[in-house]
Amino acid sequence: MSSQLTASVQTQNSAPRAGARGWLGLATLVLPVVLISVDMTVLGFAVPHLSEDLAPTSGQLLWIVDIYAFMLAGLLITMGSLGDRIGRRRLLMIGTAGFGLASAFAAFSISAEMLIAARALLGLAGATLMPSTLSLIRNLFPDSRQRTLAIAIWASAFSAGAALGPIIGGILLEHFFWGSVFLINLPVVALILVAMPFLVTESRDPNPGRLDLMSVLLSLTGMISAVFGVKKLAEGRVEVLPIAALAVGVALLVIFVRRQRTLDHPLLDLELFSRRRFRAGVSANFMLVFAMVGSMFFLPQLLQLGYGMSPLQASVALVPGLVISVIASFIVIPIARATSLRTVIVGGILIAASGYAVLMLTPVETGWGFVMVSFFLIGLGVGLAETMTNDAVLSSAPPHRAGAASAVSETSYELGGALGVAVLGSVLASGYRGGIEHVDGVPAGTMDAASQTLGAAHAASEQLGGVAGDALMDAAREAFVSSVHLTSGIAVAIVVAAAVMVFLMLRGDSEPGADKA
Repeated sequence: MSSQLTASVQTQNSAPRAGARGWLGLATLVLPVVLISVDMTVLGFAVPHLSEDLAPTSGQLLWIVDIYAFMLAGLLITMGSLGDRIGRRRLLMIGTAGFGLASAFAAFSISAEMLIAARALLGLAGATLMPSTLSLIRNLFPDSRQRTLAIAIWASAFSAGAALGPIIGGILLEHFFWGSVFLINLPVVALILVAMPFLVTESRDPNPGRLDLMSVLLSLTGMISAVFGVKKLAEGRVEVLPIAALAVGVALLVIFVRRQRTLDHPLLDLELFSRRRFRAGVSANFMLVFAMVGSMFFLPQLLQLGYGMSPLQASVALVPGLVISVIASFIVIPIARATSLRTVIVGGILIAASGYAVLMLTPVETGWGFVMVSFFLIGLGVGLAETMTNDAVLSSAPPHRAGAASAVSETSYELGGALGVAVLGSVLASGYRGGIEHVDGVPAGTMDAASQTLGAAHAASEQLGGVAGDALMDAAREAFVSSVHLTSGIAVAIVVAAAVMVFLMLRGDSEPGADKA
């Protein structure tokens, strides 16, 4: 199949062009994307506040953050296939309503365990949103040039929501309780449910076949088991349970893949992976999101608790990087037409890598300026790369398999995000616990509590007060920044590896518009 970039340079395109209703439909479809990106971003700013209220352990805190992405990753393939069968718009409406209910449940959680359960429900509902939005866009815009722009707008909605979330969240956290960051989802949910039936037409696979329940079970249990094992091993717990969980998860996923080869209507269309652009786009998305979401877990904590910023000040410090990501999503289209897909994606990935390299130089004191510069480079690089990786993924799939292709693409996003938080977050937590040194004048019990999280150290230092409290916070800040250096180094290695991988996979795309999908 001709790729999107090939279609964009063709002088004739027989596909019909979308009118005003199509663009209004696109505006409605980006709302779920904004909803999810706001929810992911704003939670990082709420972590210090919910840590003081719910007092989660370091392990519970990681589960609060990443159980959402685990559920998404485990269910996206299933939900993408389900949308192909029952209707993508119908699934989107059901998921949106569920997302609103789960948001209210999360907002009024009274314990860490309750919030973890609420986040799991958010992940379950969110898994219905992402493949539905991207596959509906594929059907709304059959014209290739319009579809490229529509995908850029869709991709920029992630960054727009991420930019909007911290600002709104910062204001809310200045004046209201931490649960308010979940309640902001409800007006958006209401708008989607009202507008969607009027602006977006239903679409589905005309010949989907039956849904294979065994494949659903294998993909869900295999994904969650494998990610659980990776998470625990990253925490330094080299024990029988995490090793067994990882082994079982990998084995189940292997069985899942083999089963797909025998089905007439597989849950996962393995034929898509025979296309080089599809493989490159999915792999690059996974590795970029792995690094970026992992950084969004610790940067708000560093700015607020490490450098003493308010939630609003911390959000403003990150906004330039999020805004440039939105801008880059649009300026990349003419750049790609003038150069090549490979040049744009690899160039964007390397710019993002330079941002993580800057984080490795962040000083213990007054390092917020380094964080701003770093995140600006990360946002610019990701904005340049991900618009074209999404375009490559979607344009390489036939229209009737748009749901399946979207689900695979979004699974790479959410699995990358889940593993990014799990692995980088666990490395950060382990480095922090091992790096914080005993402070004279601080009781052993207080020291143990402070070594769990930076939020706990901040609360303990305020309770102690005086010279001992200041010394404890200084030690905690130094240990946390040292851990940020370590995790940033890992992120640099992962992102550079992604650049090399894409460079090799797209070796035949050196000319503008080369058809190597």
